[in-house]
Amino acid sequence: MRVLMVRFAALAAFLLSFLAVAPAVAQPLPGPRQVEASLHSSRAAVAPGERFTIVLREAINDGWHTYWRNPGDSGEPTQLTWTLPAGWRAGEIQWPAPEAVPYAMLVNYGYEGEVLFPVEVVAPVNARPGATVTLTAAAYWLVCSDVCIPEDATLTLSVPVAAQGRDDPQWAARVADAAANIPRRQDGVNATIAAGSPSRLSVSLPNAGSIRNVRFFPFERGVVKAAAPQHARVGVDGASFSLTSDLRPLGEAPLAGLVVYEMQDLNGAWARRGVEISAELGEAIAGTDERAAPMSDDYALAELEGGAPALAPQAADLSFAALLAAVGLAFLGGLILNIMPCVLPVLSVKALQFAGGAHSGDARRHGVLYFAGVMVTFLALAVLLIALRGAGEAVGWGFQLQAPWVTSALALLFFLIGLNLLSVFEFGAGAQNVGAGLASRGGDMGAFFTGALAVIAATPCTAPFMAGAIGAALTQSALTTLVIFAALGLGFALPLTALHFAPGLQRLIPKPGAWMERVKNVLAFPMFGAAVWLVWVFTQQAGPEGTIALLTLFVAVTFLILSARWGRMWLAFGVLQLVITGAFIWRPLIGVETHEVVASEPWSAARVSQLQGEGRAVFVNFTAAWCVTCKVNELTAFTPRVAGAMSDTNTAYLVGDWTNRDGDIAAALAEHGRAGVPLYLYYPADGGPPRVLPQVLTESLVLQTVEGR
Repeated sequence: MRVLMVRFAALAAFLLSFLAVAPAVAQPLPGPRQVEASLHSSRAAVAPGERFTIVLREAINDGWHTYWRNPGDSGEPTQLTWTLPAGWRAGEIQWPAPEAVPYAMLVNYGYEGEVLFPVEVVAPVNARPGATVTLTAAAYWLVCSDVCIPEDATLTLSVPVAAQGRDDPQWAARVADAAANIPRRQDGVNATIAAGSPSRLSVSLPNAGSIRNVRFFPFERGVVKAAAPQHARVGVDGASFSLTSDLRPLGEAPLAGLVVYEMQDLNGAWARRGVEISAELGEAIAGTDERAAPMSDDYALAELEGGAPALAPQAADLSFAALLAAVGLAFLGGLILNIMPCVLPVLSVKALQFAGGAHSGDARRHGVLYFAGVMVTFLALAVLLIALRGAGEAVGWGFQLQAPWVTSALALLFFLIGLNLLSVFEFGAGAQNVGAGLASRGGDMGAFFTGALAVIAATPCTAPFMAGAIGAALTQSALTTLVIFAALGLGFALPLTALHFAPGLQRLIPKPGAWMERVKNVLAFPMFGAAVWLVWVFTQQAGPEGTIALLTLFVAVTFLILSARWGRMWLAFGVLQLVITGAFIWRPLIGVETHEVVASEPWSAARVSQLQGEGRAVFVNFTAAWCVTCKVNELTAFTPRVAGAMSDTNTAYLVGDWTNRDGDIAAALAEHGRAGVPLYLYYPADGGPPRVLPQVLTESLVLQTVEGR
């Protein structure tokens, strides 16, 4: 065993020697922080039980930006995690109106310069006057320019408690202005969204004739293509936008977000303002589409909205020296990709294959096939990038992982490879070149497809030296793009390919034996780790509904694999259950219907009484994330037709979420003779006790209830 470890250590040293050309660059770059963050209170002292506002201040260096709650094409929003004394409560971050931040073919949503994020804080009624408490927040933000840097800080704020609160002379006015400028709902501002290609969003806005640089920012990521022009228009009664759908069609469900614009203040200066909207399904509002909305010369999206080909800018041709530099950086970046965490699970499988074939005389042929798999896949990605760029799409390195169906398919593939490495199933000779077996088994096709899978696994990672090379490739001619991607592939493929042609090093490889089965089993777990990471990525794209759909697919596929061992009848049953499962889960897997179809608000008994007092009907849904029946009902019964019926009948839809323990919801369930969820209640508009609906809902039943049929 000791000899075995020595030989593998020598092999690892050989692979790492390819990266020795620039070892220091792979380390984090030293330098100053790009964002100065701090907490400030509107009150110099607070009284017991007082509700007051503090702000998170970000002072962002020139040329850098942080992100809004929906970051757009890329990025992450600022986050605060509070540690507070007993009884003190802090609310969520309140988001100022964002600005569009274009970069190459992308458009992000965020902030530049100085930005203040208000947060409401409540002191407990038993706070002791004379004491000073410390509010602590772990802050995290992503700050980007040509590169992105995650930064964090532990921020503290000392708050004196007094019998009588008093304003802070330095920050009270600034905090009040920041809170006043947070976009909110406004009376008289209505909005509709009409289906189409593109979809038409209309918003009634006062003083629409005196605004400029107007744009719609959706709250939810993946709803509207951030980098598509909106061709904003204004009229005497408001503004309208042509929106390009992203992961699902627009106009089938309400659309929430901000309309952000610039308006002159009393001093004549242009200031950014915003209003929160929730667009219901309906025809365009009259008087919102008379002329193109005005844009200032310095508006970041002026070229995009003006119809010029700004979506895929063509940079000036690289000089020969610049092209050589880009090729060299791409080559070095490809070398370093071999040790990035995205790639190591796949390369570990390749190393096992190599150990099994190094003494068989096939090593060189397998090395050539692995090299071919890497180069073909890199060049195929380049060709696809060029084609999408020519069609006006905003794409970049790792673009395929922006599609939920690709992410879910890769997660399933890595899961299957892990099962194969654990010998849960084996492919026969006729199926040896299909699916997961292509990468996890040996042979010529295994060598080729291991190279292909390694490239696909590498795309979420960006190694040192890659950013500049890829950035240049995406703005140059097709030929230059292909050359740079070929250099990237060459660097990526070289270490393992060279190992296949080094007889001296091959002698260090231990001969095949029983140890290989144990190592193969161990290597299953990096595959499972990669699958878990991809599931996490998929969760960001498709939400919890998509995640449960993907995990359900994992279970169904595993059962099919096992049932195939038990005879034809069991195999047929396994196929049937997979088909039935797929019929229920395919929509979330491709990113469809991961949004809330029926607009809701949180349940409370007081809110029900208030709505009944207004003469409105109320539909209450007591649910939980762990309730399978609830989720099936929400997927099948709460459809766009139901949303339209609730809107037409002015029915309020309240959701009591019992995912976490809640005494009020438990009491409401007990009041109606239930010990668990789901529970559906319908309170008629003319008052009276609620009608209890069945635990299994259908669309027709909900429609009949809401419409009074």
